[in-house]
Amino acid sequence: MKKKQSTFMAWVTRMPLIKRWALMHCFQEENVSEHSHQVSVIAHLLTVIKNKRFGGNLSPERAAVIAIYHEISETKLQDINSKTKYHSPEFTAAFKKLEDIAEKECLETLPEDLRDEFADLLVQKNVDAEYKAIVKAADVLAAYIKTLNELRFNNDEFVHVKEGLDGTIEKLVETMPEVEVFMDIFCGSCTTTFDKISG
Repeated sequence: MKKKQSTFMAWVTRMPLIKRWALMHCFQEENVSEHSHQVSVIAHLLTVIKNKRFGGNLSPERAAVIAIYHEISETKLQDINSKTKYHSPEFTAAFKKLEDIAEKECLETLPEDLRDEFADLLVQKNVDAEYKAIVKAADVLAAYIKTLNELRFNNDEFVHVKEGLDGTIEKLVETMPEVEVFMDIFCGSCTTTFDKISG
């Protein structure tokens, strides 16, 4: 007898089709899959820094996996511009509710005996607060790196994005020293040319 097919992987494999920054002119386009990978790498790195230098006790691997799935709802909802999403408390609550519904729908595509392993990864309001903070910081830093790269090519669409992110990062640094370490050691080189990477 043929087994019932899950559409879980269909959600994941469609992530490259979702364009980020859709309302803005971009020198280099970015999709949700690429973004999620970068956030995952940064979340992993932030967690290692936190553990090694600031007495943290989180799993870098778990942080990375949470980051991989943190935008899964966008497979159904598209990428929503943050200015729109946070335009007002009413807008924010409505979008958060839609995201929660989509995340739960994705979870329910999995075979029932696997869902408990994914419930705290896919459904963002189930994610442990410490991991959520790391992934959110990584999300901001990924947006900042994207912004630096756009500005490098004189794309003034991102001037105001950088101004907003500068303030956000300043606030993050107040409670997350690992973010300051990332900025000091890694961020500046993210716009390095290929020749410089190659030595």
